[in-house]
Amino acid sequence: MNITGILIAAALIGGIGLFIGLFLGIAGIKFKVEVDEKEEAVLAVLPGNNCGGCGFAGCSGLAAAIAKGEAEVGTCPVGGEPVAKRIAEIMGVDAGESVRMTAFVKCQGDCGKTSMDYDYSGVEDCGMLSFVPNGGPKSCNQGCLGYGSCVKACPFDAIKVVMGVAVVDKEKCKACGKCVAVCPKHLIELIPYDSKYAVACSNTEKGPVTMKACEVGCIGCTLCAKNCPKEAVSIESFNAHIDQDKCVGCGICASKCPKKAIVKV
Repeated sequence: MNITGILIAAALIGGIGLFIGLFLGIAGIKFKVEVDEKEEAVLAVLPGNNCGGCGFAGCSGLAAAIAKGEAEVGTCPVGGEPVAKRIAEIMGVDAGESVRMTAFVKCQGDCGKTSMDYDYSGVEDCGMLSFVPNGGPKSCNQGCLGYGSCVKACPFDAIKVVMGVAVVDKEKCKACGKCVAVCPKHLIELIPYDSKYAVACSNTEKGPVTMKACEVGCIGCTLCAKNCPKEAVSIESFNAHIDQDKCVGCGICASKCPKKAIVKV
């Protein structure tokens, strides 16, 4: 190969490279996507768990919504108040007060306190038990199934199944709400972290039916509601409910409950 051919080939390759470089440069300028600096700053502050507890598609979705003013600065349940304050500084707004929440399982009917209708042998998934007789082997058709769908859904290892009932570690819980969404019995709710007492039962059957199925089920006797000095307890469908905004944590309702369905949390 002579020197002329080498020079022509080099010039040709160099020319093609220069053309591609210019083309990409112009295309980059023309199709440049503007980045919202506030959105990037908010995203950097968010914890990055992408748990979806905020209701958006991951942390990037929430960051975009906050930057556009479509979501509050304290929307992230995982970050809580510290993250809310940092985001408020970025957005130039007041963070306001936020209440730390935690998940609570409204059932304590474990293997020693509730009776069983039959022995179940099959897929150990709470959602699948919707298709078996009475919605599960426990006599209480509204109690915890104990097969751990909530455990699998929790990204923070905050739930364990103990003696057939899910139990939440409130110190680990970030109130993302995934366990709430996955429970087919709707037994898990979010309550303030500072709550003193809660009703650990969601059964809505009449008293005699409940007592046959579980030793610690709420029977709707109304003693808790009648004795609460702050009118924080009400009875709905034979089941007690505590208004945490009114509750002062005196514990009278728990002491009056004959079935010990109200517990300290």
